[in-house]
Amino acid sequence: MHGLGNDFMVIDLVTQRLDLTKDLVQLLGDRHLGIGFDQLLVVEPPMRPDVDFSYRIFNTDGTEVEQCGNGARCFARFVQARKLSFKQRLRVETASGIISLTTDRYGWVDVDMGKPKFEPDEIPFSPRATTKIQNTYHLDVNGTPVQLYVANMGNPHAVIKVDDVLDAEVETLGKAIESHPAFPDRVNVGFMQVMNQRHIRLRVYERGVGETQACGTGACAAVAVGIREGWLDEGEEVRAQLYGGSMIIKWQPGYSVMMTGPTAFVYEGVFSQMADGTSGT
Repeated sequence: MHGLGNDFMVIDLVTQRLDLTKDLVQLLGDRHLGIGFDQLLVVEPPMRPDVDFSYRIFNTDGTEVEQCGNGARCFARFVQARKLSFKQRLRVETASGIISLTTDRYGWVDVDMGKPKFEPDEIPFSPRATTKIQNTYHLDVNGTPVQLYVANMGNPHAVIKVDDVLDAEVETLGKAIESHPAFPDRVNVGFMQVMNQRHIRLRVYERGVGETQACGTGACAAVAVGIREGWLDEGEEVRAQLYGGSMIIKWQPGYSVMMTGPTAFVYEGVFSQMADGTSGT
């Protein structure tokens, strides 16, 4: 499945079992030797009575992460397609908390992403080696000061405002910031160009993955930062344009960030896990 080109392998572990090791995730995520994806999404039975499912997310390097916005939309469509639930509105638990997913008949999904967090200890982010001016941090990256903002949308984000995303040093600068010591859990890095008060262009270097076609939490973080800084209109629909397409983000400070976007099925398959931990189709 994919959401605006951000592609996923989705596994139903409600009706079947799988020993999902780090090595297996890495193998499945290899686009040459396995199947290939940006993230692996896992549907599991709920661990508490007030939610419908547990939602787990793994990057291609095998690490489990807290949240994935585009994945959440695909998760909702998958659950309905597999007839694991007939509810239009789902409550699912992630490693970072509970989110609500609402699907329409055209395949678009609204996701209540929760409230953004900006305090350093909520990211987490250690600003000791930085200079802060209002909400802006000046981070030393290989001897060069980089101006950025931080936000948590269930996972950590650094947001950099640029004049033109096509000229942004996403690969080199994104990689350097992702693993910077100031971010103890590493960080997703967004490069945002403000087109007008209701339109941004965005590229995201995702933690443990690299640059992707789209990033839902990255779009939410960028819009939240933009509204907080007065660049974007609060309480209005903001179009976040990424390589894979556009999604709609809406945030009224003090309330949850709402994300709306499409989903698509690519193909369905079956694989078997061998005794040595490898997989075969």
